[in-house]
Amino acid sequence: MKVPIAVSARHAHLSAATVQKLFGEGYQLRVRKWLSQTGQFSAEETVTLIGPRGRLEHVRLMGPPRDHDQLELSRSDECTLGITAPLRLSGDLEHTPGLQVVGPAGAVTLHSGVITAQRHIHMNPEEAQRLGLHDGQTVSVKVDSNGRDLIFGDVVVRVAPDFRLELHLDTDEANAAGVTNGDYGEIVTSDPASHRPVDRTTG
Repeated sequence: MKVPIAVSARHAHLSAATVQKLFGEGYQLRVRKWLSQTGQFSAEETVTLIGPRGRLEHVRLMGPPRDHDQLELSRSDECTLGITAPLRLSGDLEHTPGLQVVGPAGAVTLHSGVITAQRHIHMNPEEAQRLGLHDGQTVSVKVDSNGRDLIFGDVVVRVAPDFRLELHLDTDEANAAGVTNGDYGEIVTSDPASHRPVDRTTG
């Protein structure tokens, strides 16, 4: 039960309205690189995030724009900014903190939308069936990394037709296990009775 690993550095999913406030009226994000998840891309554009205690520059935007602004940060990023964000799946933005986002044409103060992404595995229905897993299930994934072996628990399975098999970790998690993009983990335990509410927006 091998699964490829993708490491997600800090990034922002913004609405079209917020993009235009930051970059100008009618602005469209430019594709820098298509991602493995269907239709998703990293954009050429970056922004600066400003929190109560510090700032992060050159934070990459992701496309296409979403209905709601969402910023995904690691715990280390949050320490730099001086905020504490809850551990959430993509799209679960209720009772989350905000911060200021600065672009070349303006700035926006977001009152919510900052999360630490819950580690999760994307897969389509055929892959889920082959692996004997289902949407919302939690599993553990073992990483063998030559001296920094680690088992990640509480990994949420997310199933949708346009997903491709991939474990998503943030930079703190990847550094702790000594893994990089393209490495593999192994699903070692699962709890068939475990369900969580899952938003199907790609994260």
